[in-house]
Amino acid sequence: MLVSLLNYEDGVLDPSSLIPMIDGGTEGFKGNARVILPGMTACIDCTLDLFPPQITYPLCTIANTPRLPEHCIEYVKIIQWPKESPFGDAALDGDDPQHVMWVYEKAQDRARQYNIAEVSYRLVQGVIKNIIPAVASTNAVIAAACVTEVFKIATQCYNPMNNYMVFNDLEGIYSYTYEAEKREDCLACSNIPREVNIEDPNSMTLEDLIKYLCENHDFQMKNPGITGVIDGKQKTLYMATVKSIEEKTRSNLTQSLFELGLKDGHELFVSDCTSPNTITLKLKYKGNEVEMEI
Repeated sequence: MLVSLLNYEDGVLDPSSLIPMIDGGTEGFKGNARVILPGMTACIDCTLDLFPPQITYPLCTIANTPRLPEHCIEYVKIIQWPKESPFGDAALDGDDPQHVMWVYEKAQDRARQYNIAEVSYRLVQGVIKNIIPAVASTNAVIAAACVTEVFKIATQCYNPMNNYMVFNDLEGIYSYTYEAEKREDCLACSNIPREVNIEDPNSMTLEDLIKYLCENHDFQMKNPGITGVIDGKQKTLYMATVKSIEEKTRSNLTQSLFELGLKDGHELFVSDCTSPNTITLKLKYKGNEVEMEI
């Protein structure tokens, strides 16, 4: 949402459209806090590779040689629940007390078979919902860091953190701040809209726009597919690569941009084989839109 609110003038970010985001999170005795300036610093998508993979257990261990209470819970969750279907076709819901209790009782039965203790109701909830318990001290540190950054940005008395802080008090206390780098190919925050100047949206058809994208040396596309948000709904204007969609959108080719509901400043999303990423176009009309509507 914050990235979508950014405005660019000739490819340069308008600072007045920027809304900072301060984020923090904890897992057990570990935590992080960060300051995100959309369009300027690394966003969430830029740093997805920093997130650890979800904890999983080998199926052979779960089924044949369970050693931990988590193994027993996973066995009930993955194998027994689909097999026995205790609540009909209902999917396992970690927020439903009846579902959790059923898994808890079955996991206890399996744990007793293998002399495994410590299968608790809370642990069952954690495994089902992939919850890692929070620790008050860690939460307090990260919360304090976030509040400090809010104060800095609101008062502008200090520069905000640049831009990622990690905290670990598992064995002693350790913290480190570093600058997470913005990815130039990030699909979320690096897709800067490219302006396309339109002389007359009443006479320029969608087919003319596609021809322009193919012939213009800045784009040099081959067979672009165009989508956009019109009247609050995502709409495919034209796509030649899928036969069924091409047949349904072919009639749009002869309509003018104005007839399609594309106004001055409208953003279109264009995909083409010449680029691995979707390109955002911003239509800029040279005429007076009010006069055209009249």
